[in-house]
Amino acid sequence: MGIKAVLSRPLAAYVLHRDQRRQQDPVGAQLRLLEKLTAETAGFTAFARAHEVAAFSSHADFIKQVPVRDYEGLKPWFDRTQAGEADVLWPGRPLYLAKTSGTTSGTKYIPITHASIANHIDGARDALLYYIHRTGRSQFLDGKLIFLSGSPELELHHGIHTGRLSGIANHHVPAYLRRNQLPSYATNIIEDWETKLERIVDETLGQPMTLISGIPPWVQMYFDRLTARTGRPIKDIFPDFNLFVYGGVNFEPYRAKLFESIGRPVDSIELFPASEGFLAFQDEPGNPGLLLLLNSGIFFEFVPAERFFEPNAPRLTIADVELDRNYAVVLTSNAGLWGYSLGDTVRFVSLRPHRVVVTGRIKHFLSAFGEHVIGEEVEQTLRETMVQFPEVEVIEFTVAPLVSDDPATPSRHEWLVEFARPPQDAAAFAAALDTSLRRRNSYYDDLRKGNILVPLQLTPLPAGAFQRYMKSLGRLGGQNKVPRLGNDRKVAEGIIAAG
Repeated sequence: MGIKAVLSRPLAAYVLHRDQRRQQDPVGAQLRLLEKLTAETAGFTAFARAHEVAAFSSHADFIKQVPVRDYEGLKPWFDRTQAGEADVLWPGRPLYLAKTSGTTSGTKYIPITHASIANHIDGARDALLYYIHRTGRSQFLDGKLIFLSGSPELELHHGIHTGRLSGIANHHVPAYLRRNQLPSYATNIIEDWETKLERIVDETLGQPMTLISGIPPWVQMYFDRLTARTGRPIKDIFPDFNLFVYGGVNFEPYRAKLFESIGRPVDSIELFPASEGFLAFQDEPGNPGLLLLLNSGIFFEFVPAERFFEPNAPRLTIADVELDRNYAVVLTSNAGLWGYSLGDTVRFVSLRPHRVVVTGRIKHFLSAFGEHVIGEEVEQTLRETMVQFPEVEVIEFTVAPLVSDDPATPSRHEWLVEFARPPQDAAAFAAALDTSLRRRNSYYDDLRKGNILVPLQLTPLPAGAFQRYMKSLGRLGGQNKVPRLGNDRKVAEGIIAAG
């Protein structure tokens, strides 16, 4: 065992013990953090002055001062920050601007400050340290590690370094891991994903890869290229590969095909990263709950998802949340985010400590007929149906409404699925999907019982349809992902056209 693997173990024990002490008073820690955030900006920033933000006496006072807004609602403040103005949302100017794609705002520029950069770096580091402490497995640190990410090449906008979050984080990989890291800088800065992927294959073949990290569909593309090049499964190409780190999408729809590509089970760690902050990570192997980071510069609020669009929707702290209820996540942080609607929804699966699973996007739902189907429901529906049809492997999918004015062709949901291996009986597979969704969503079941909707339509797509769609948008690879479902047919028609 190498020196890195040996030394990581006492560090892992220290970090876990430290965090367990911090978790003894999570509610108090969060309220103290909010007080600290407001005190550090009161009178110093344009936002604090405009909203009369001062050291608060209660969370209720904070709610009165700072409304919930998404990126579009805070865009005037973000625009001033992006233009190089100091002391807008947080004292000084940001260290970085994280460039990310928005569904309504076009490109978004999220500030990362000197105070908030540690949240991103330490969160990813601690996820690995927790894994080491829980399992005793640290040998992966002695091999080669790959982080499939965006380009680390940053642009300078008004004196602020700007780029994709994954590229920014690449500059903060600890020195002791950097010599283990692949791909090379020259390969990592290639913008065209397919060209970059070929170069990554060139550089990693023959290397002792032990850890592979990235968004599952893009990792699958990497595995497919490796197997196409060699004719061998990943377990034979990388016999020392034993840890897969992922985030950004639900892993379940990709699990079967990805592990078939590998050829044997490997350990995995799920992360909950965003340009706005590193929120949580899987702290126990085998436990699907992600430990919420309550001492990392982010004050969390949770709005019941079904009430999110109400004018005075409740804003709950972690003191008030309940198990098994869907919440929209709202952040206030030392990145200069104030009452910021992240757009993600979560469900608590544990309150001691606070663990969540990510259930979808507050704006990515299907309710064209009043059913309000969410991402978690369609993912669980597909997973349950695939158990009944073990021959099926899915590469990617999305769900859209088919609204009809013609009584002869009633309205329904359309499931657009790219199969690696299709069902032997497509009609039976579609019927099982429909039955599973009815069981999972009572509103959808009511619409089906009332014949307002007829059984869903399954539309198999040709190989590579989703990749071609993402490429047509200039969003192939990196941190980009296809919405699981939508309330209109914009994404569906784009995929069909690209297919």
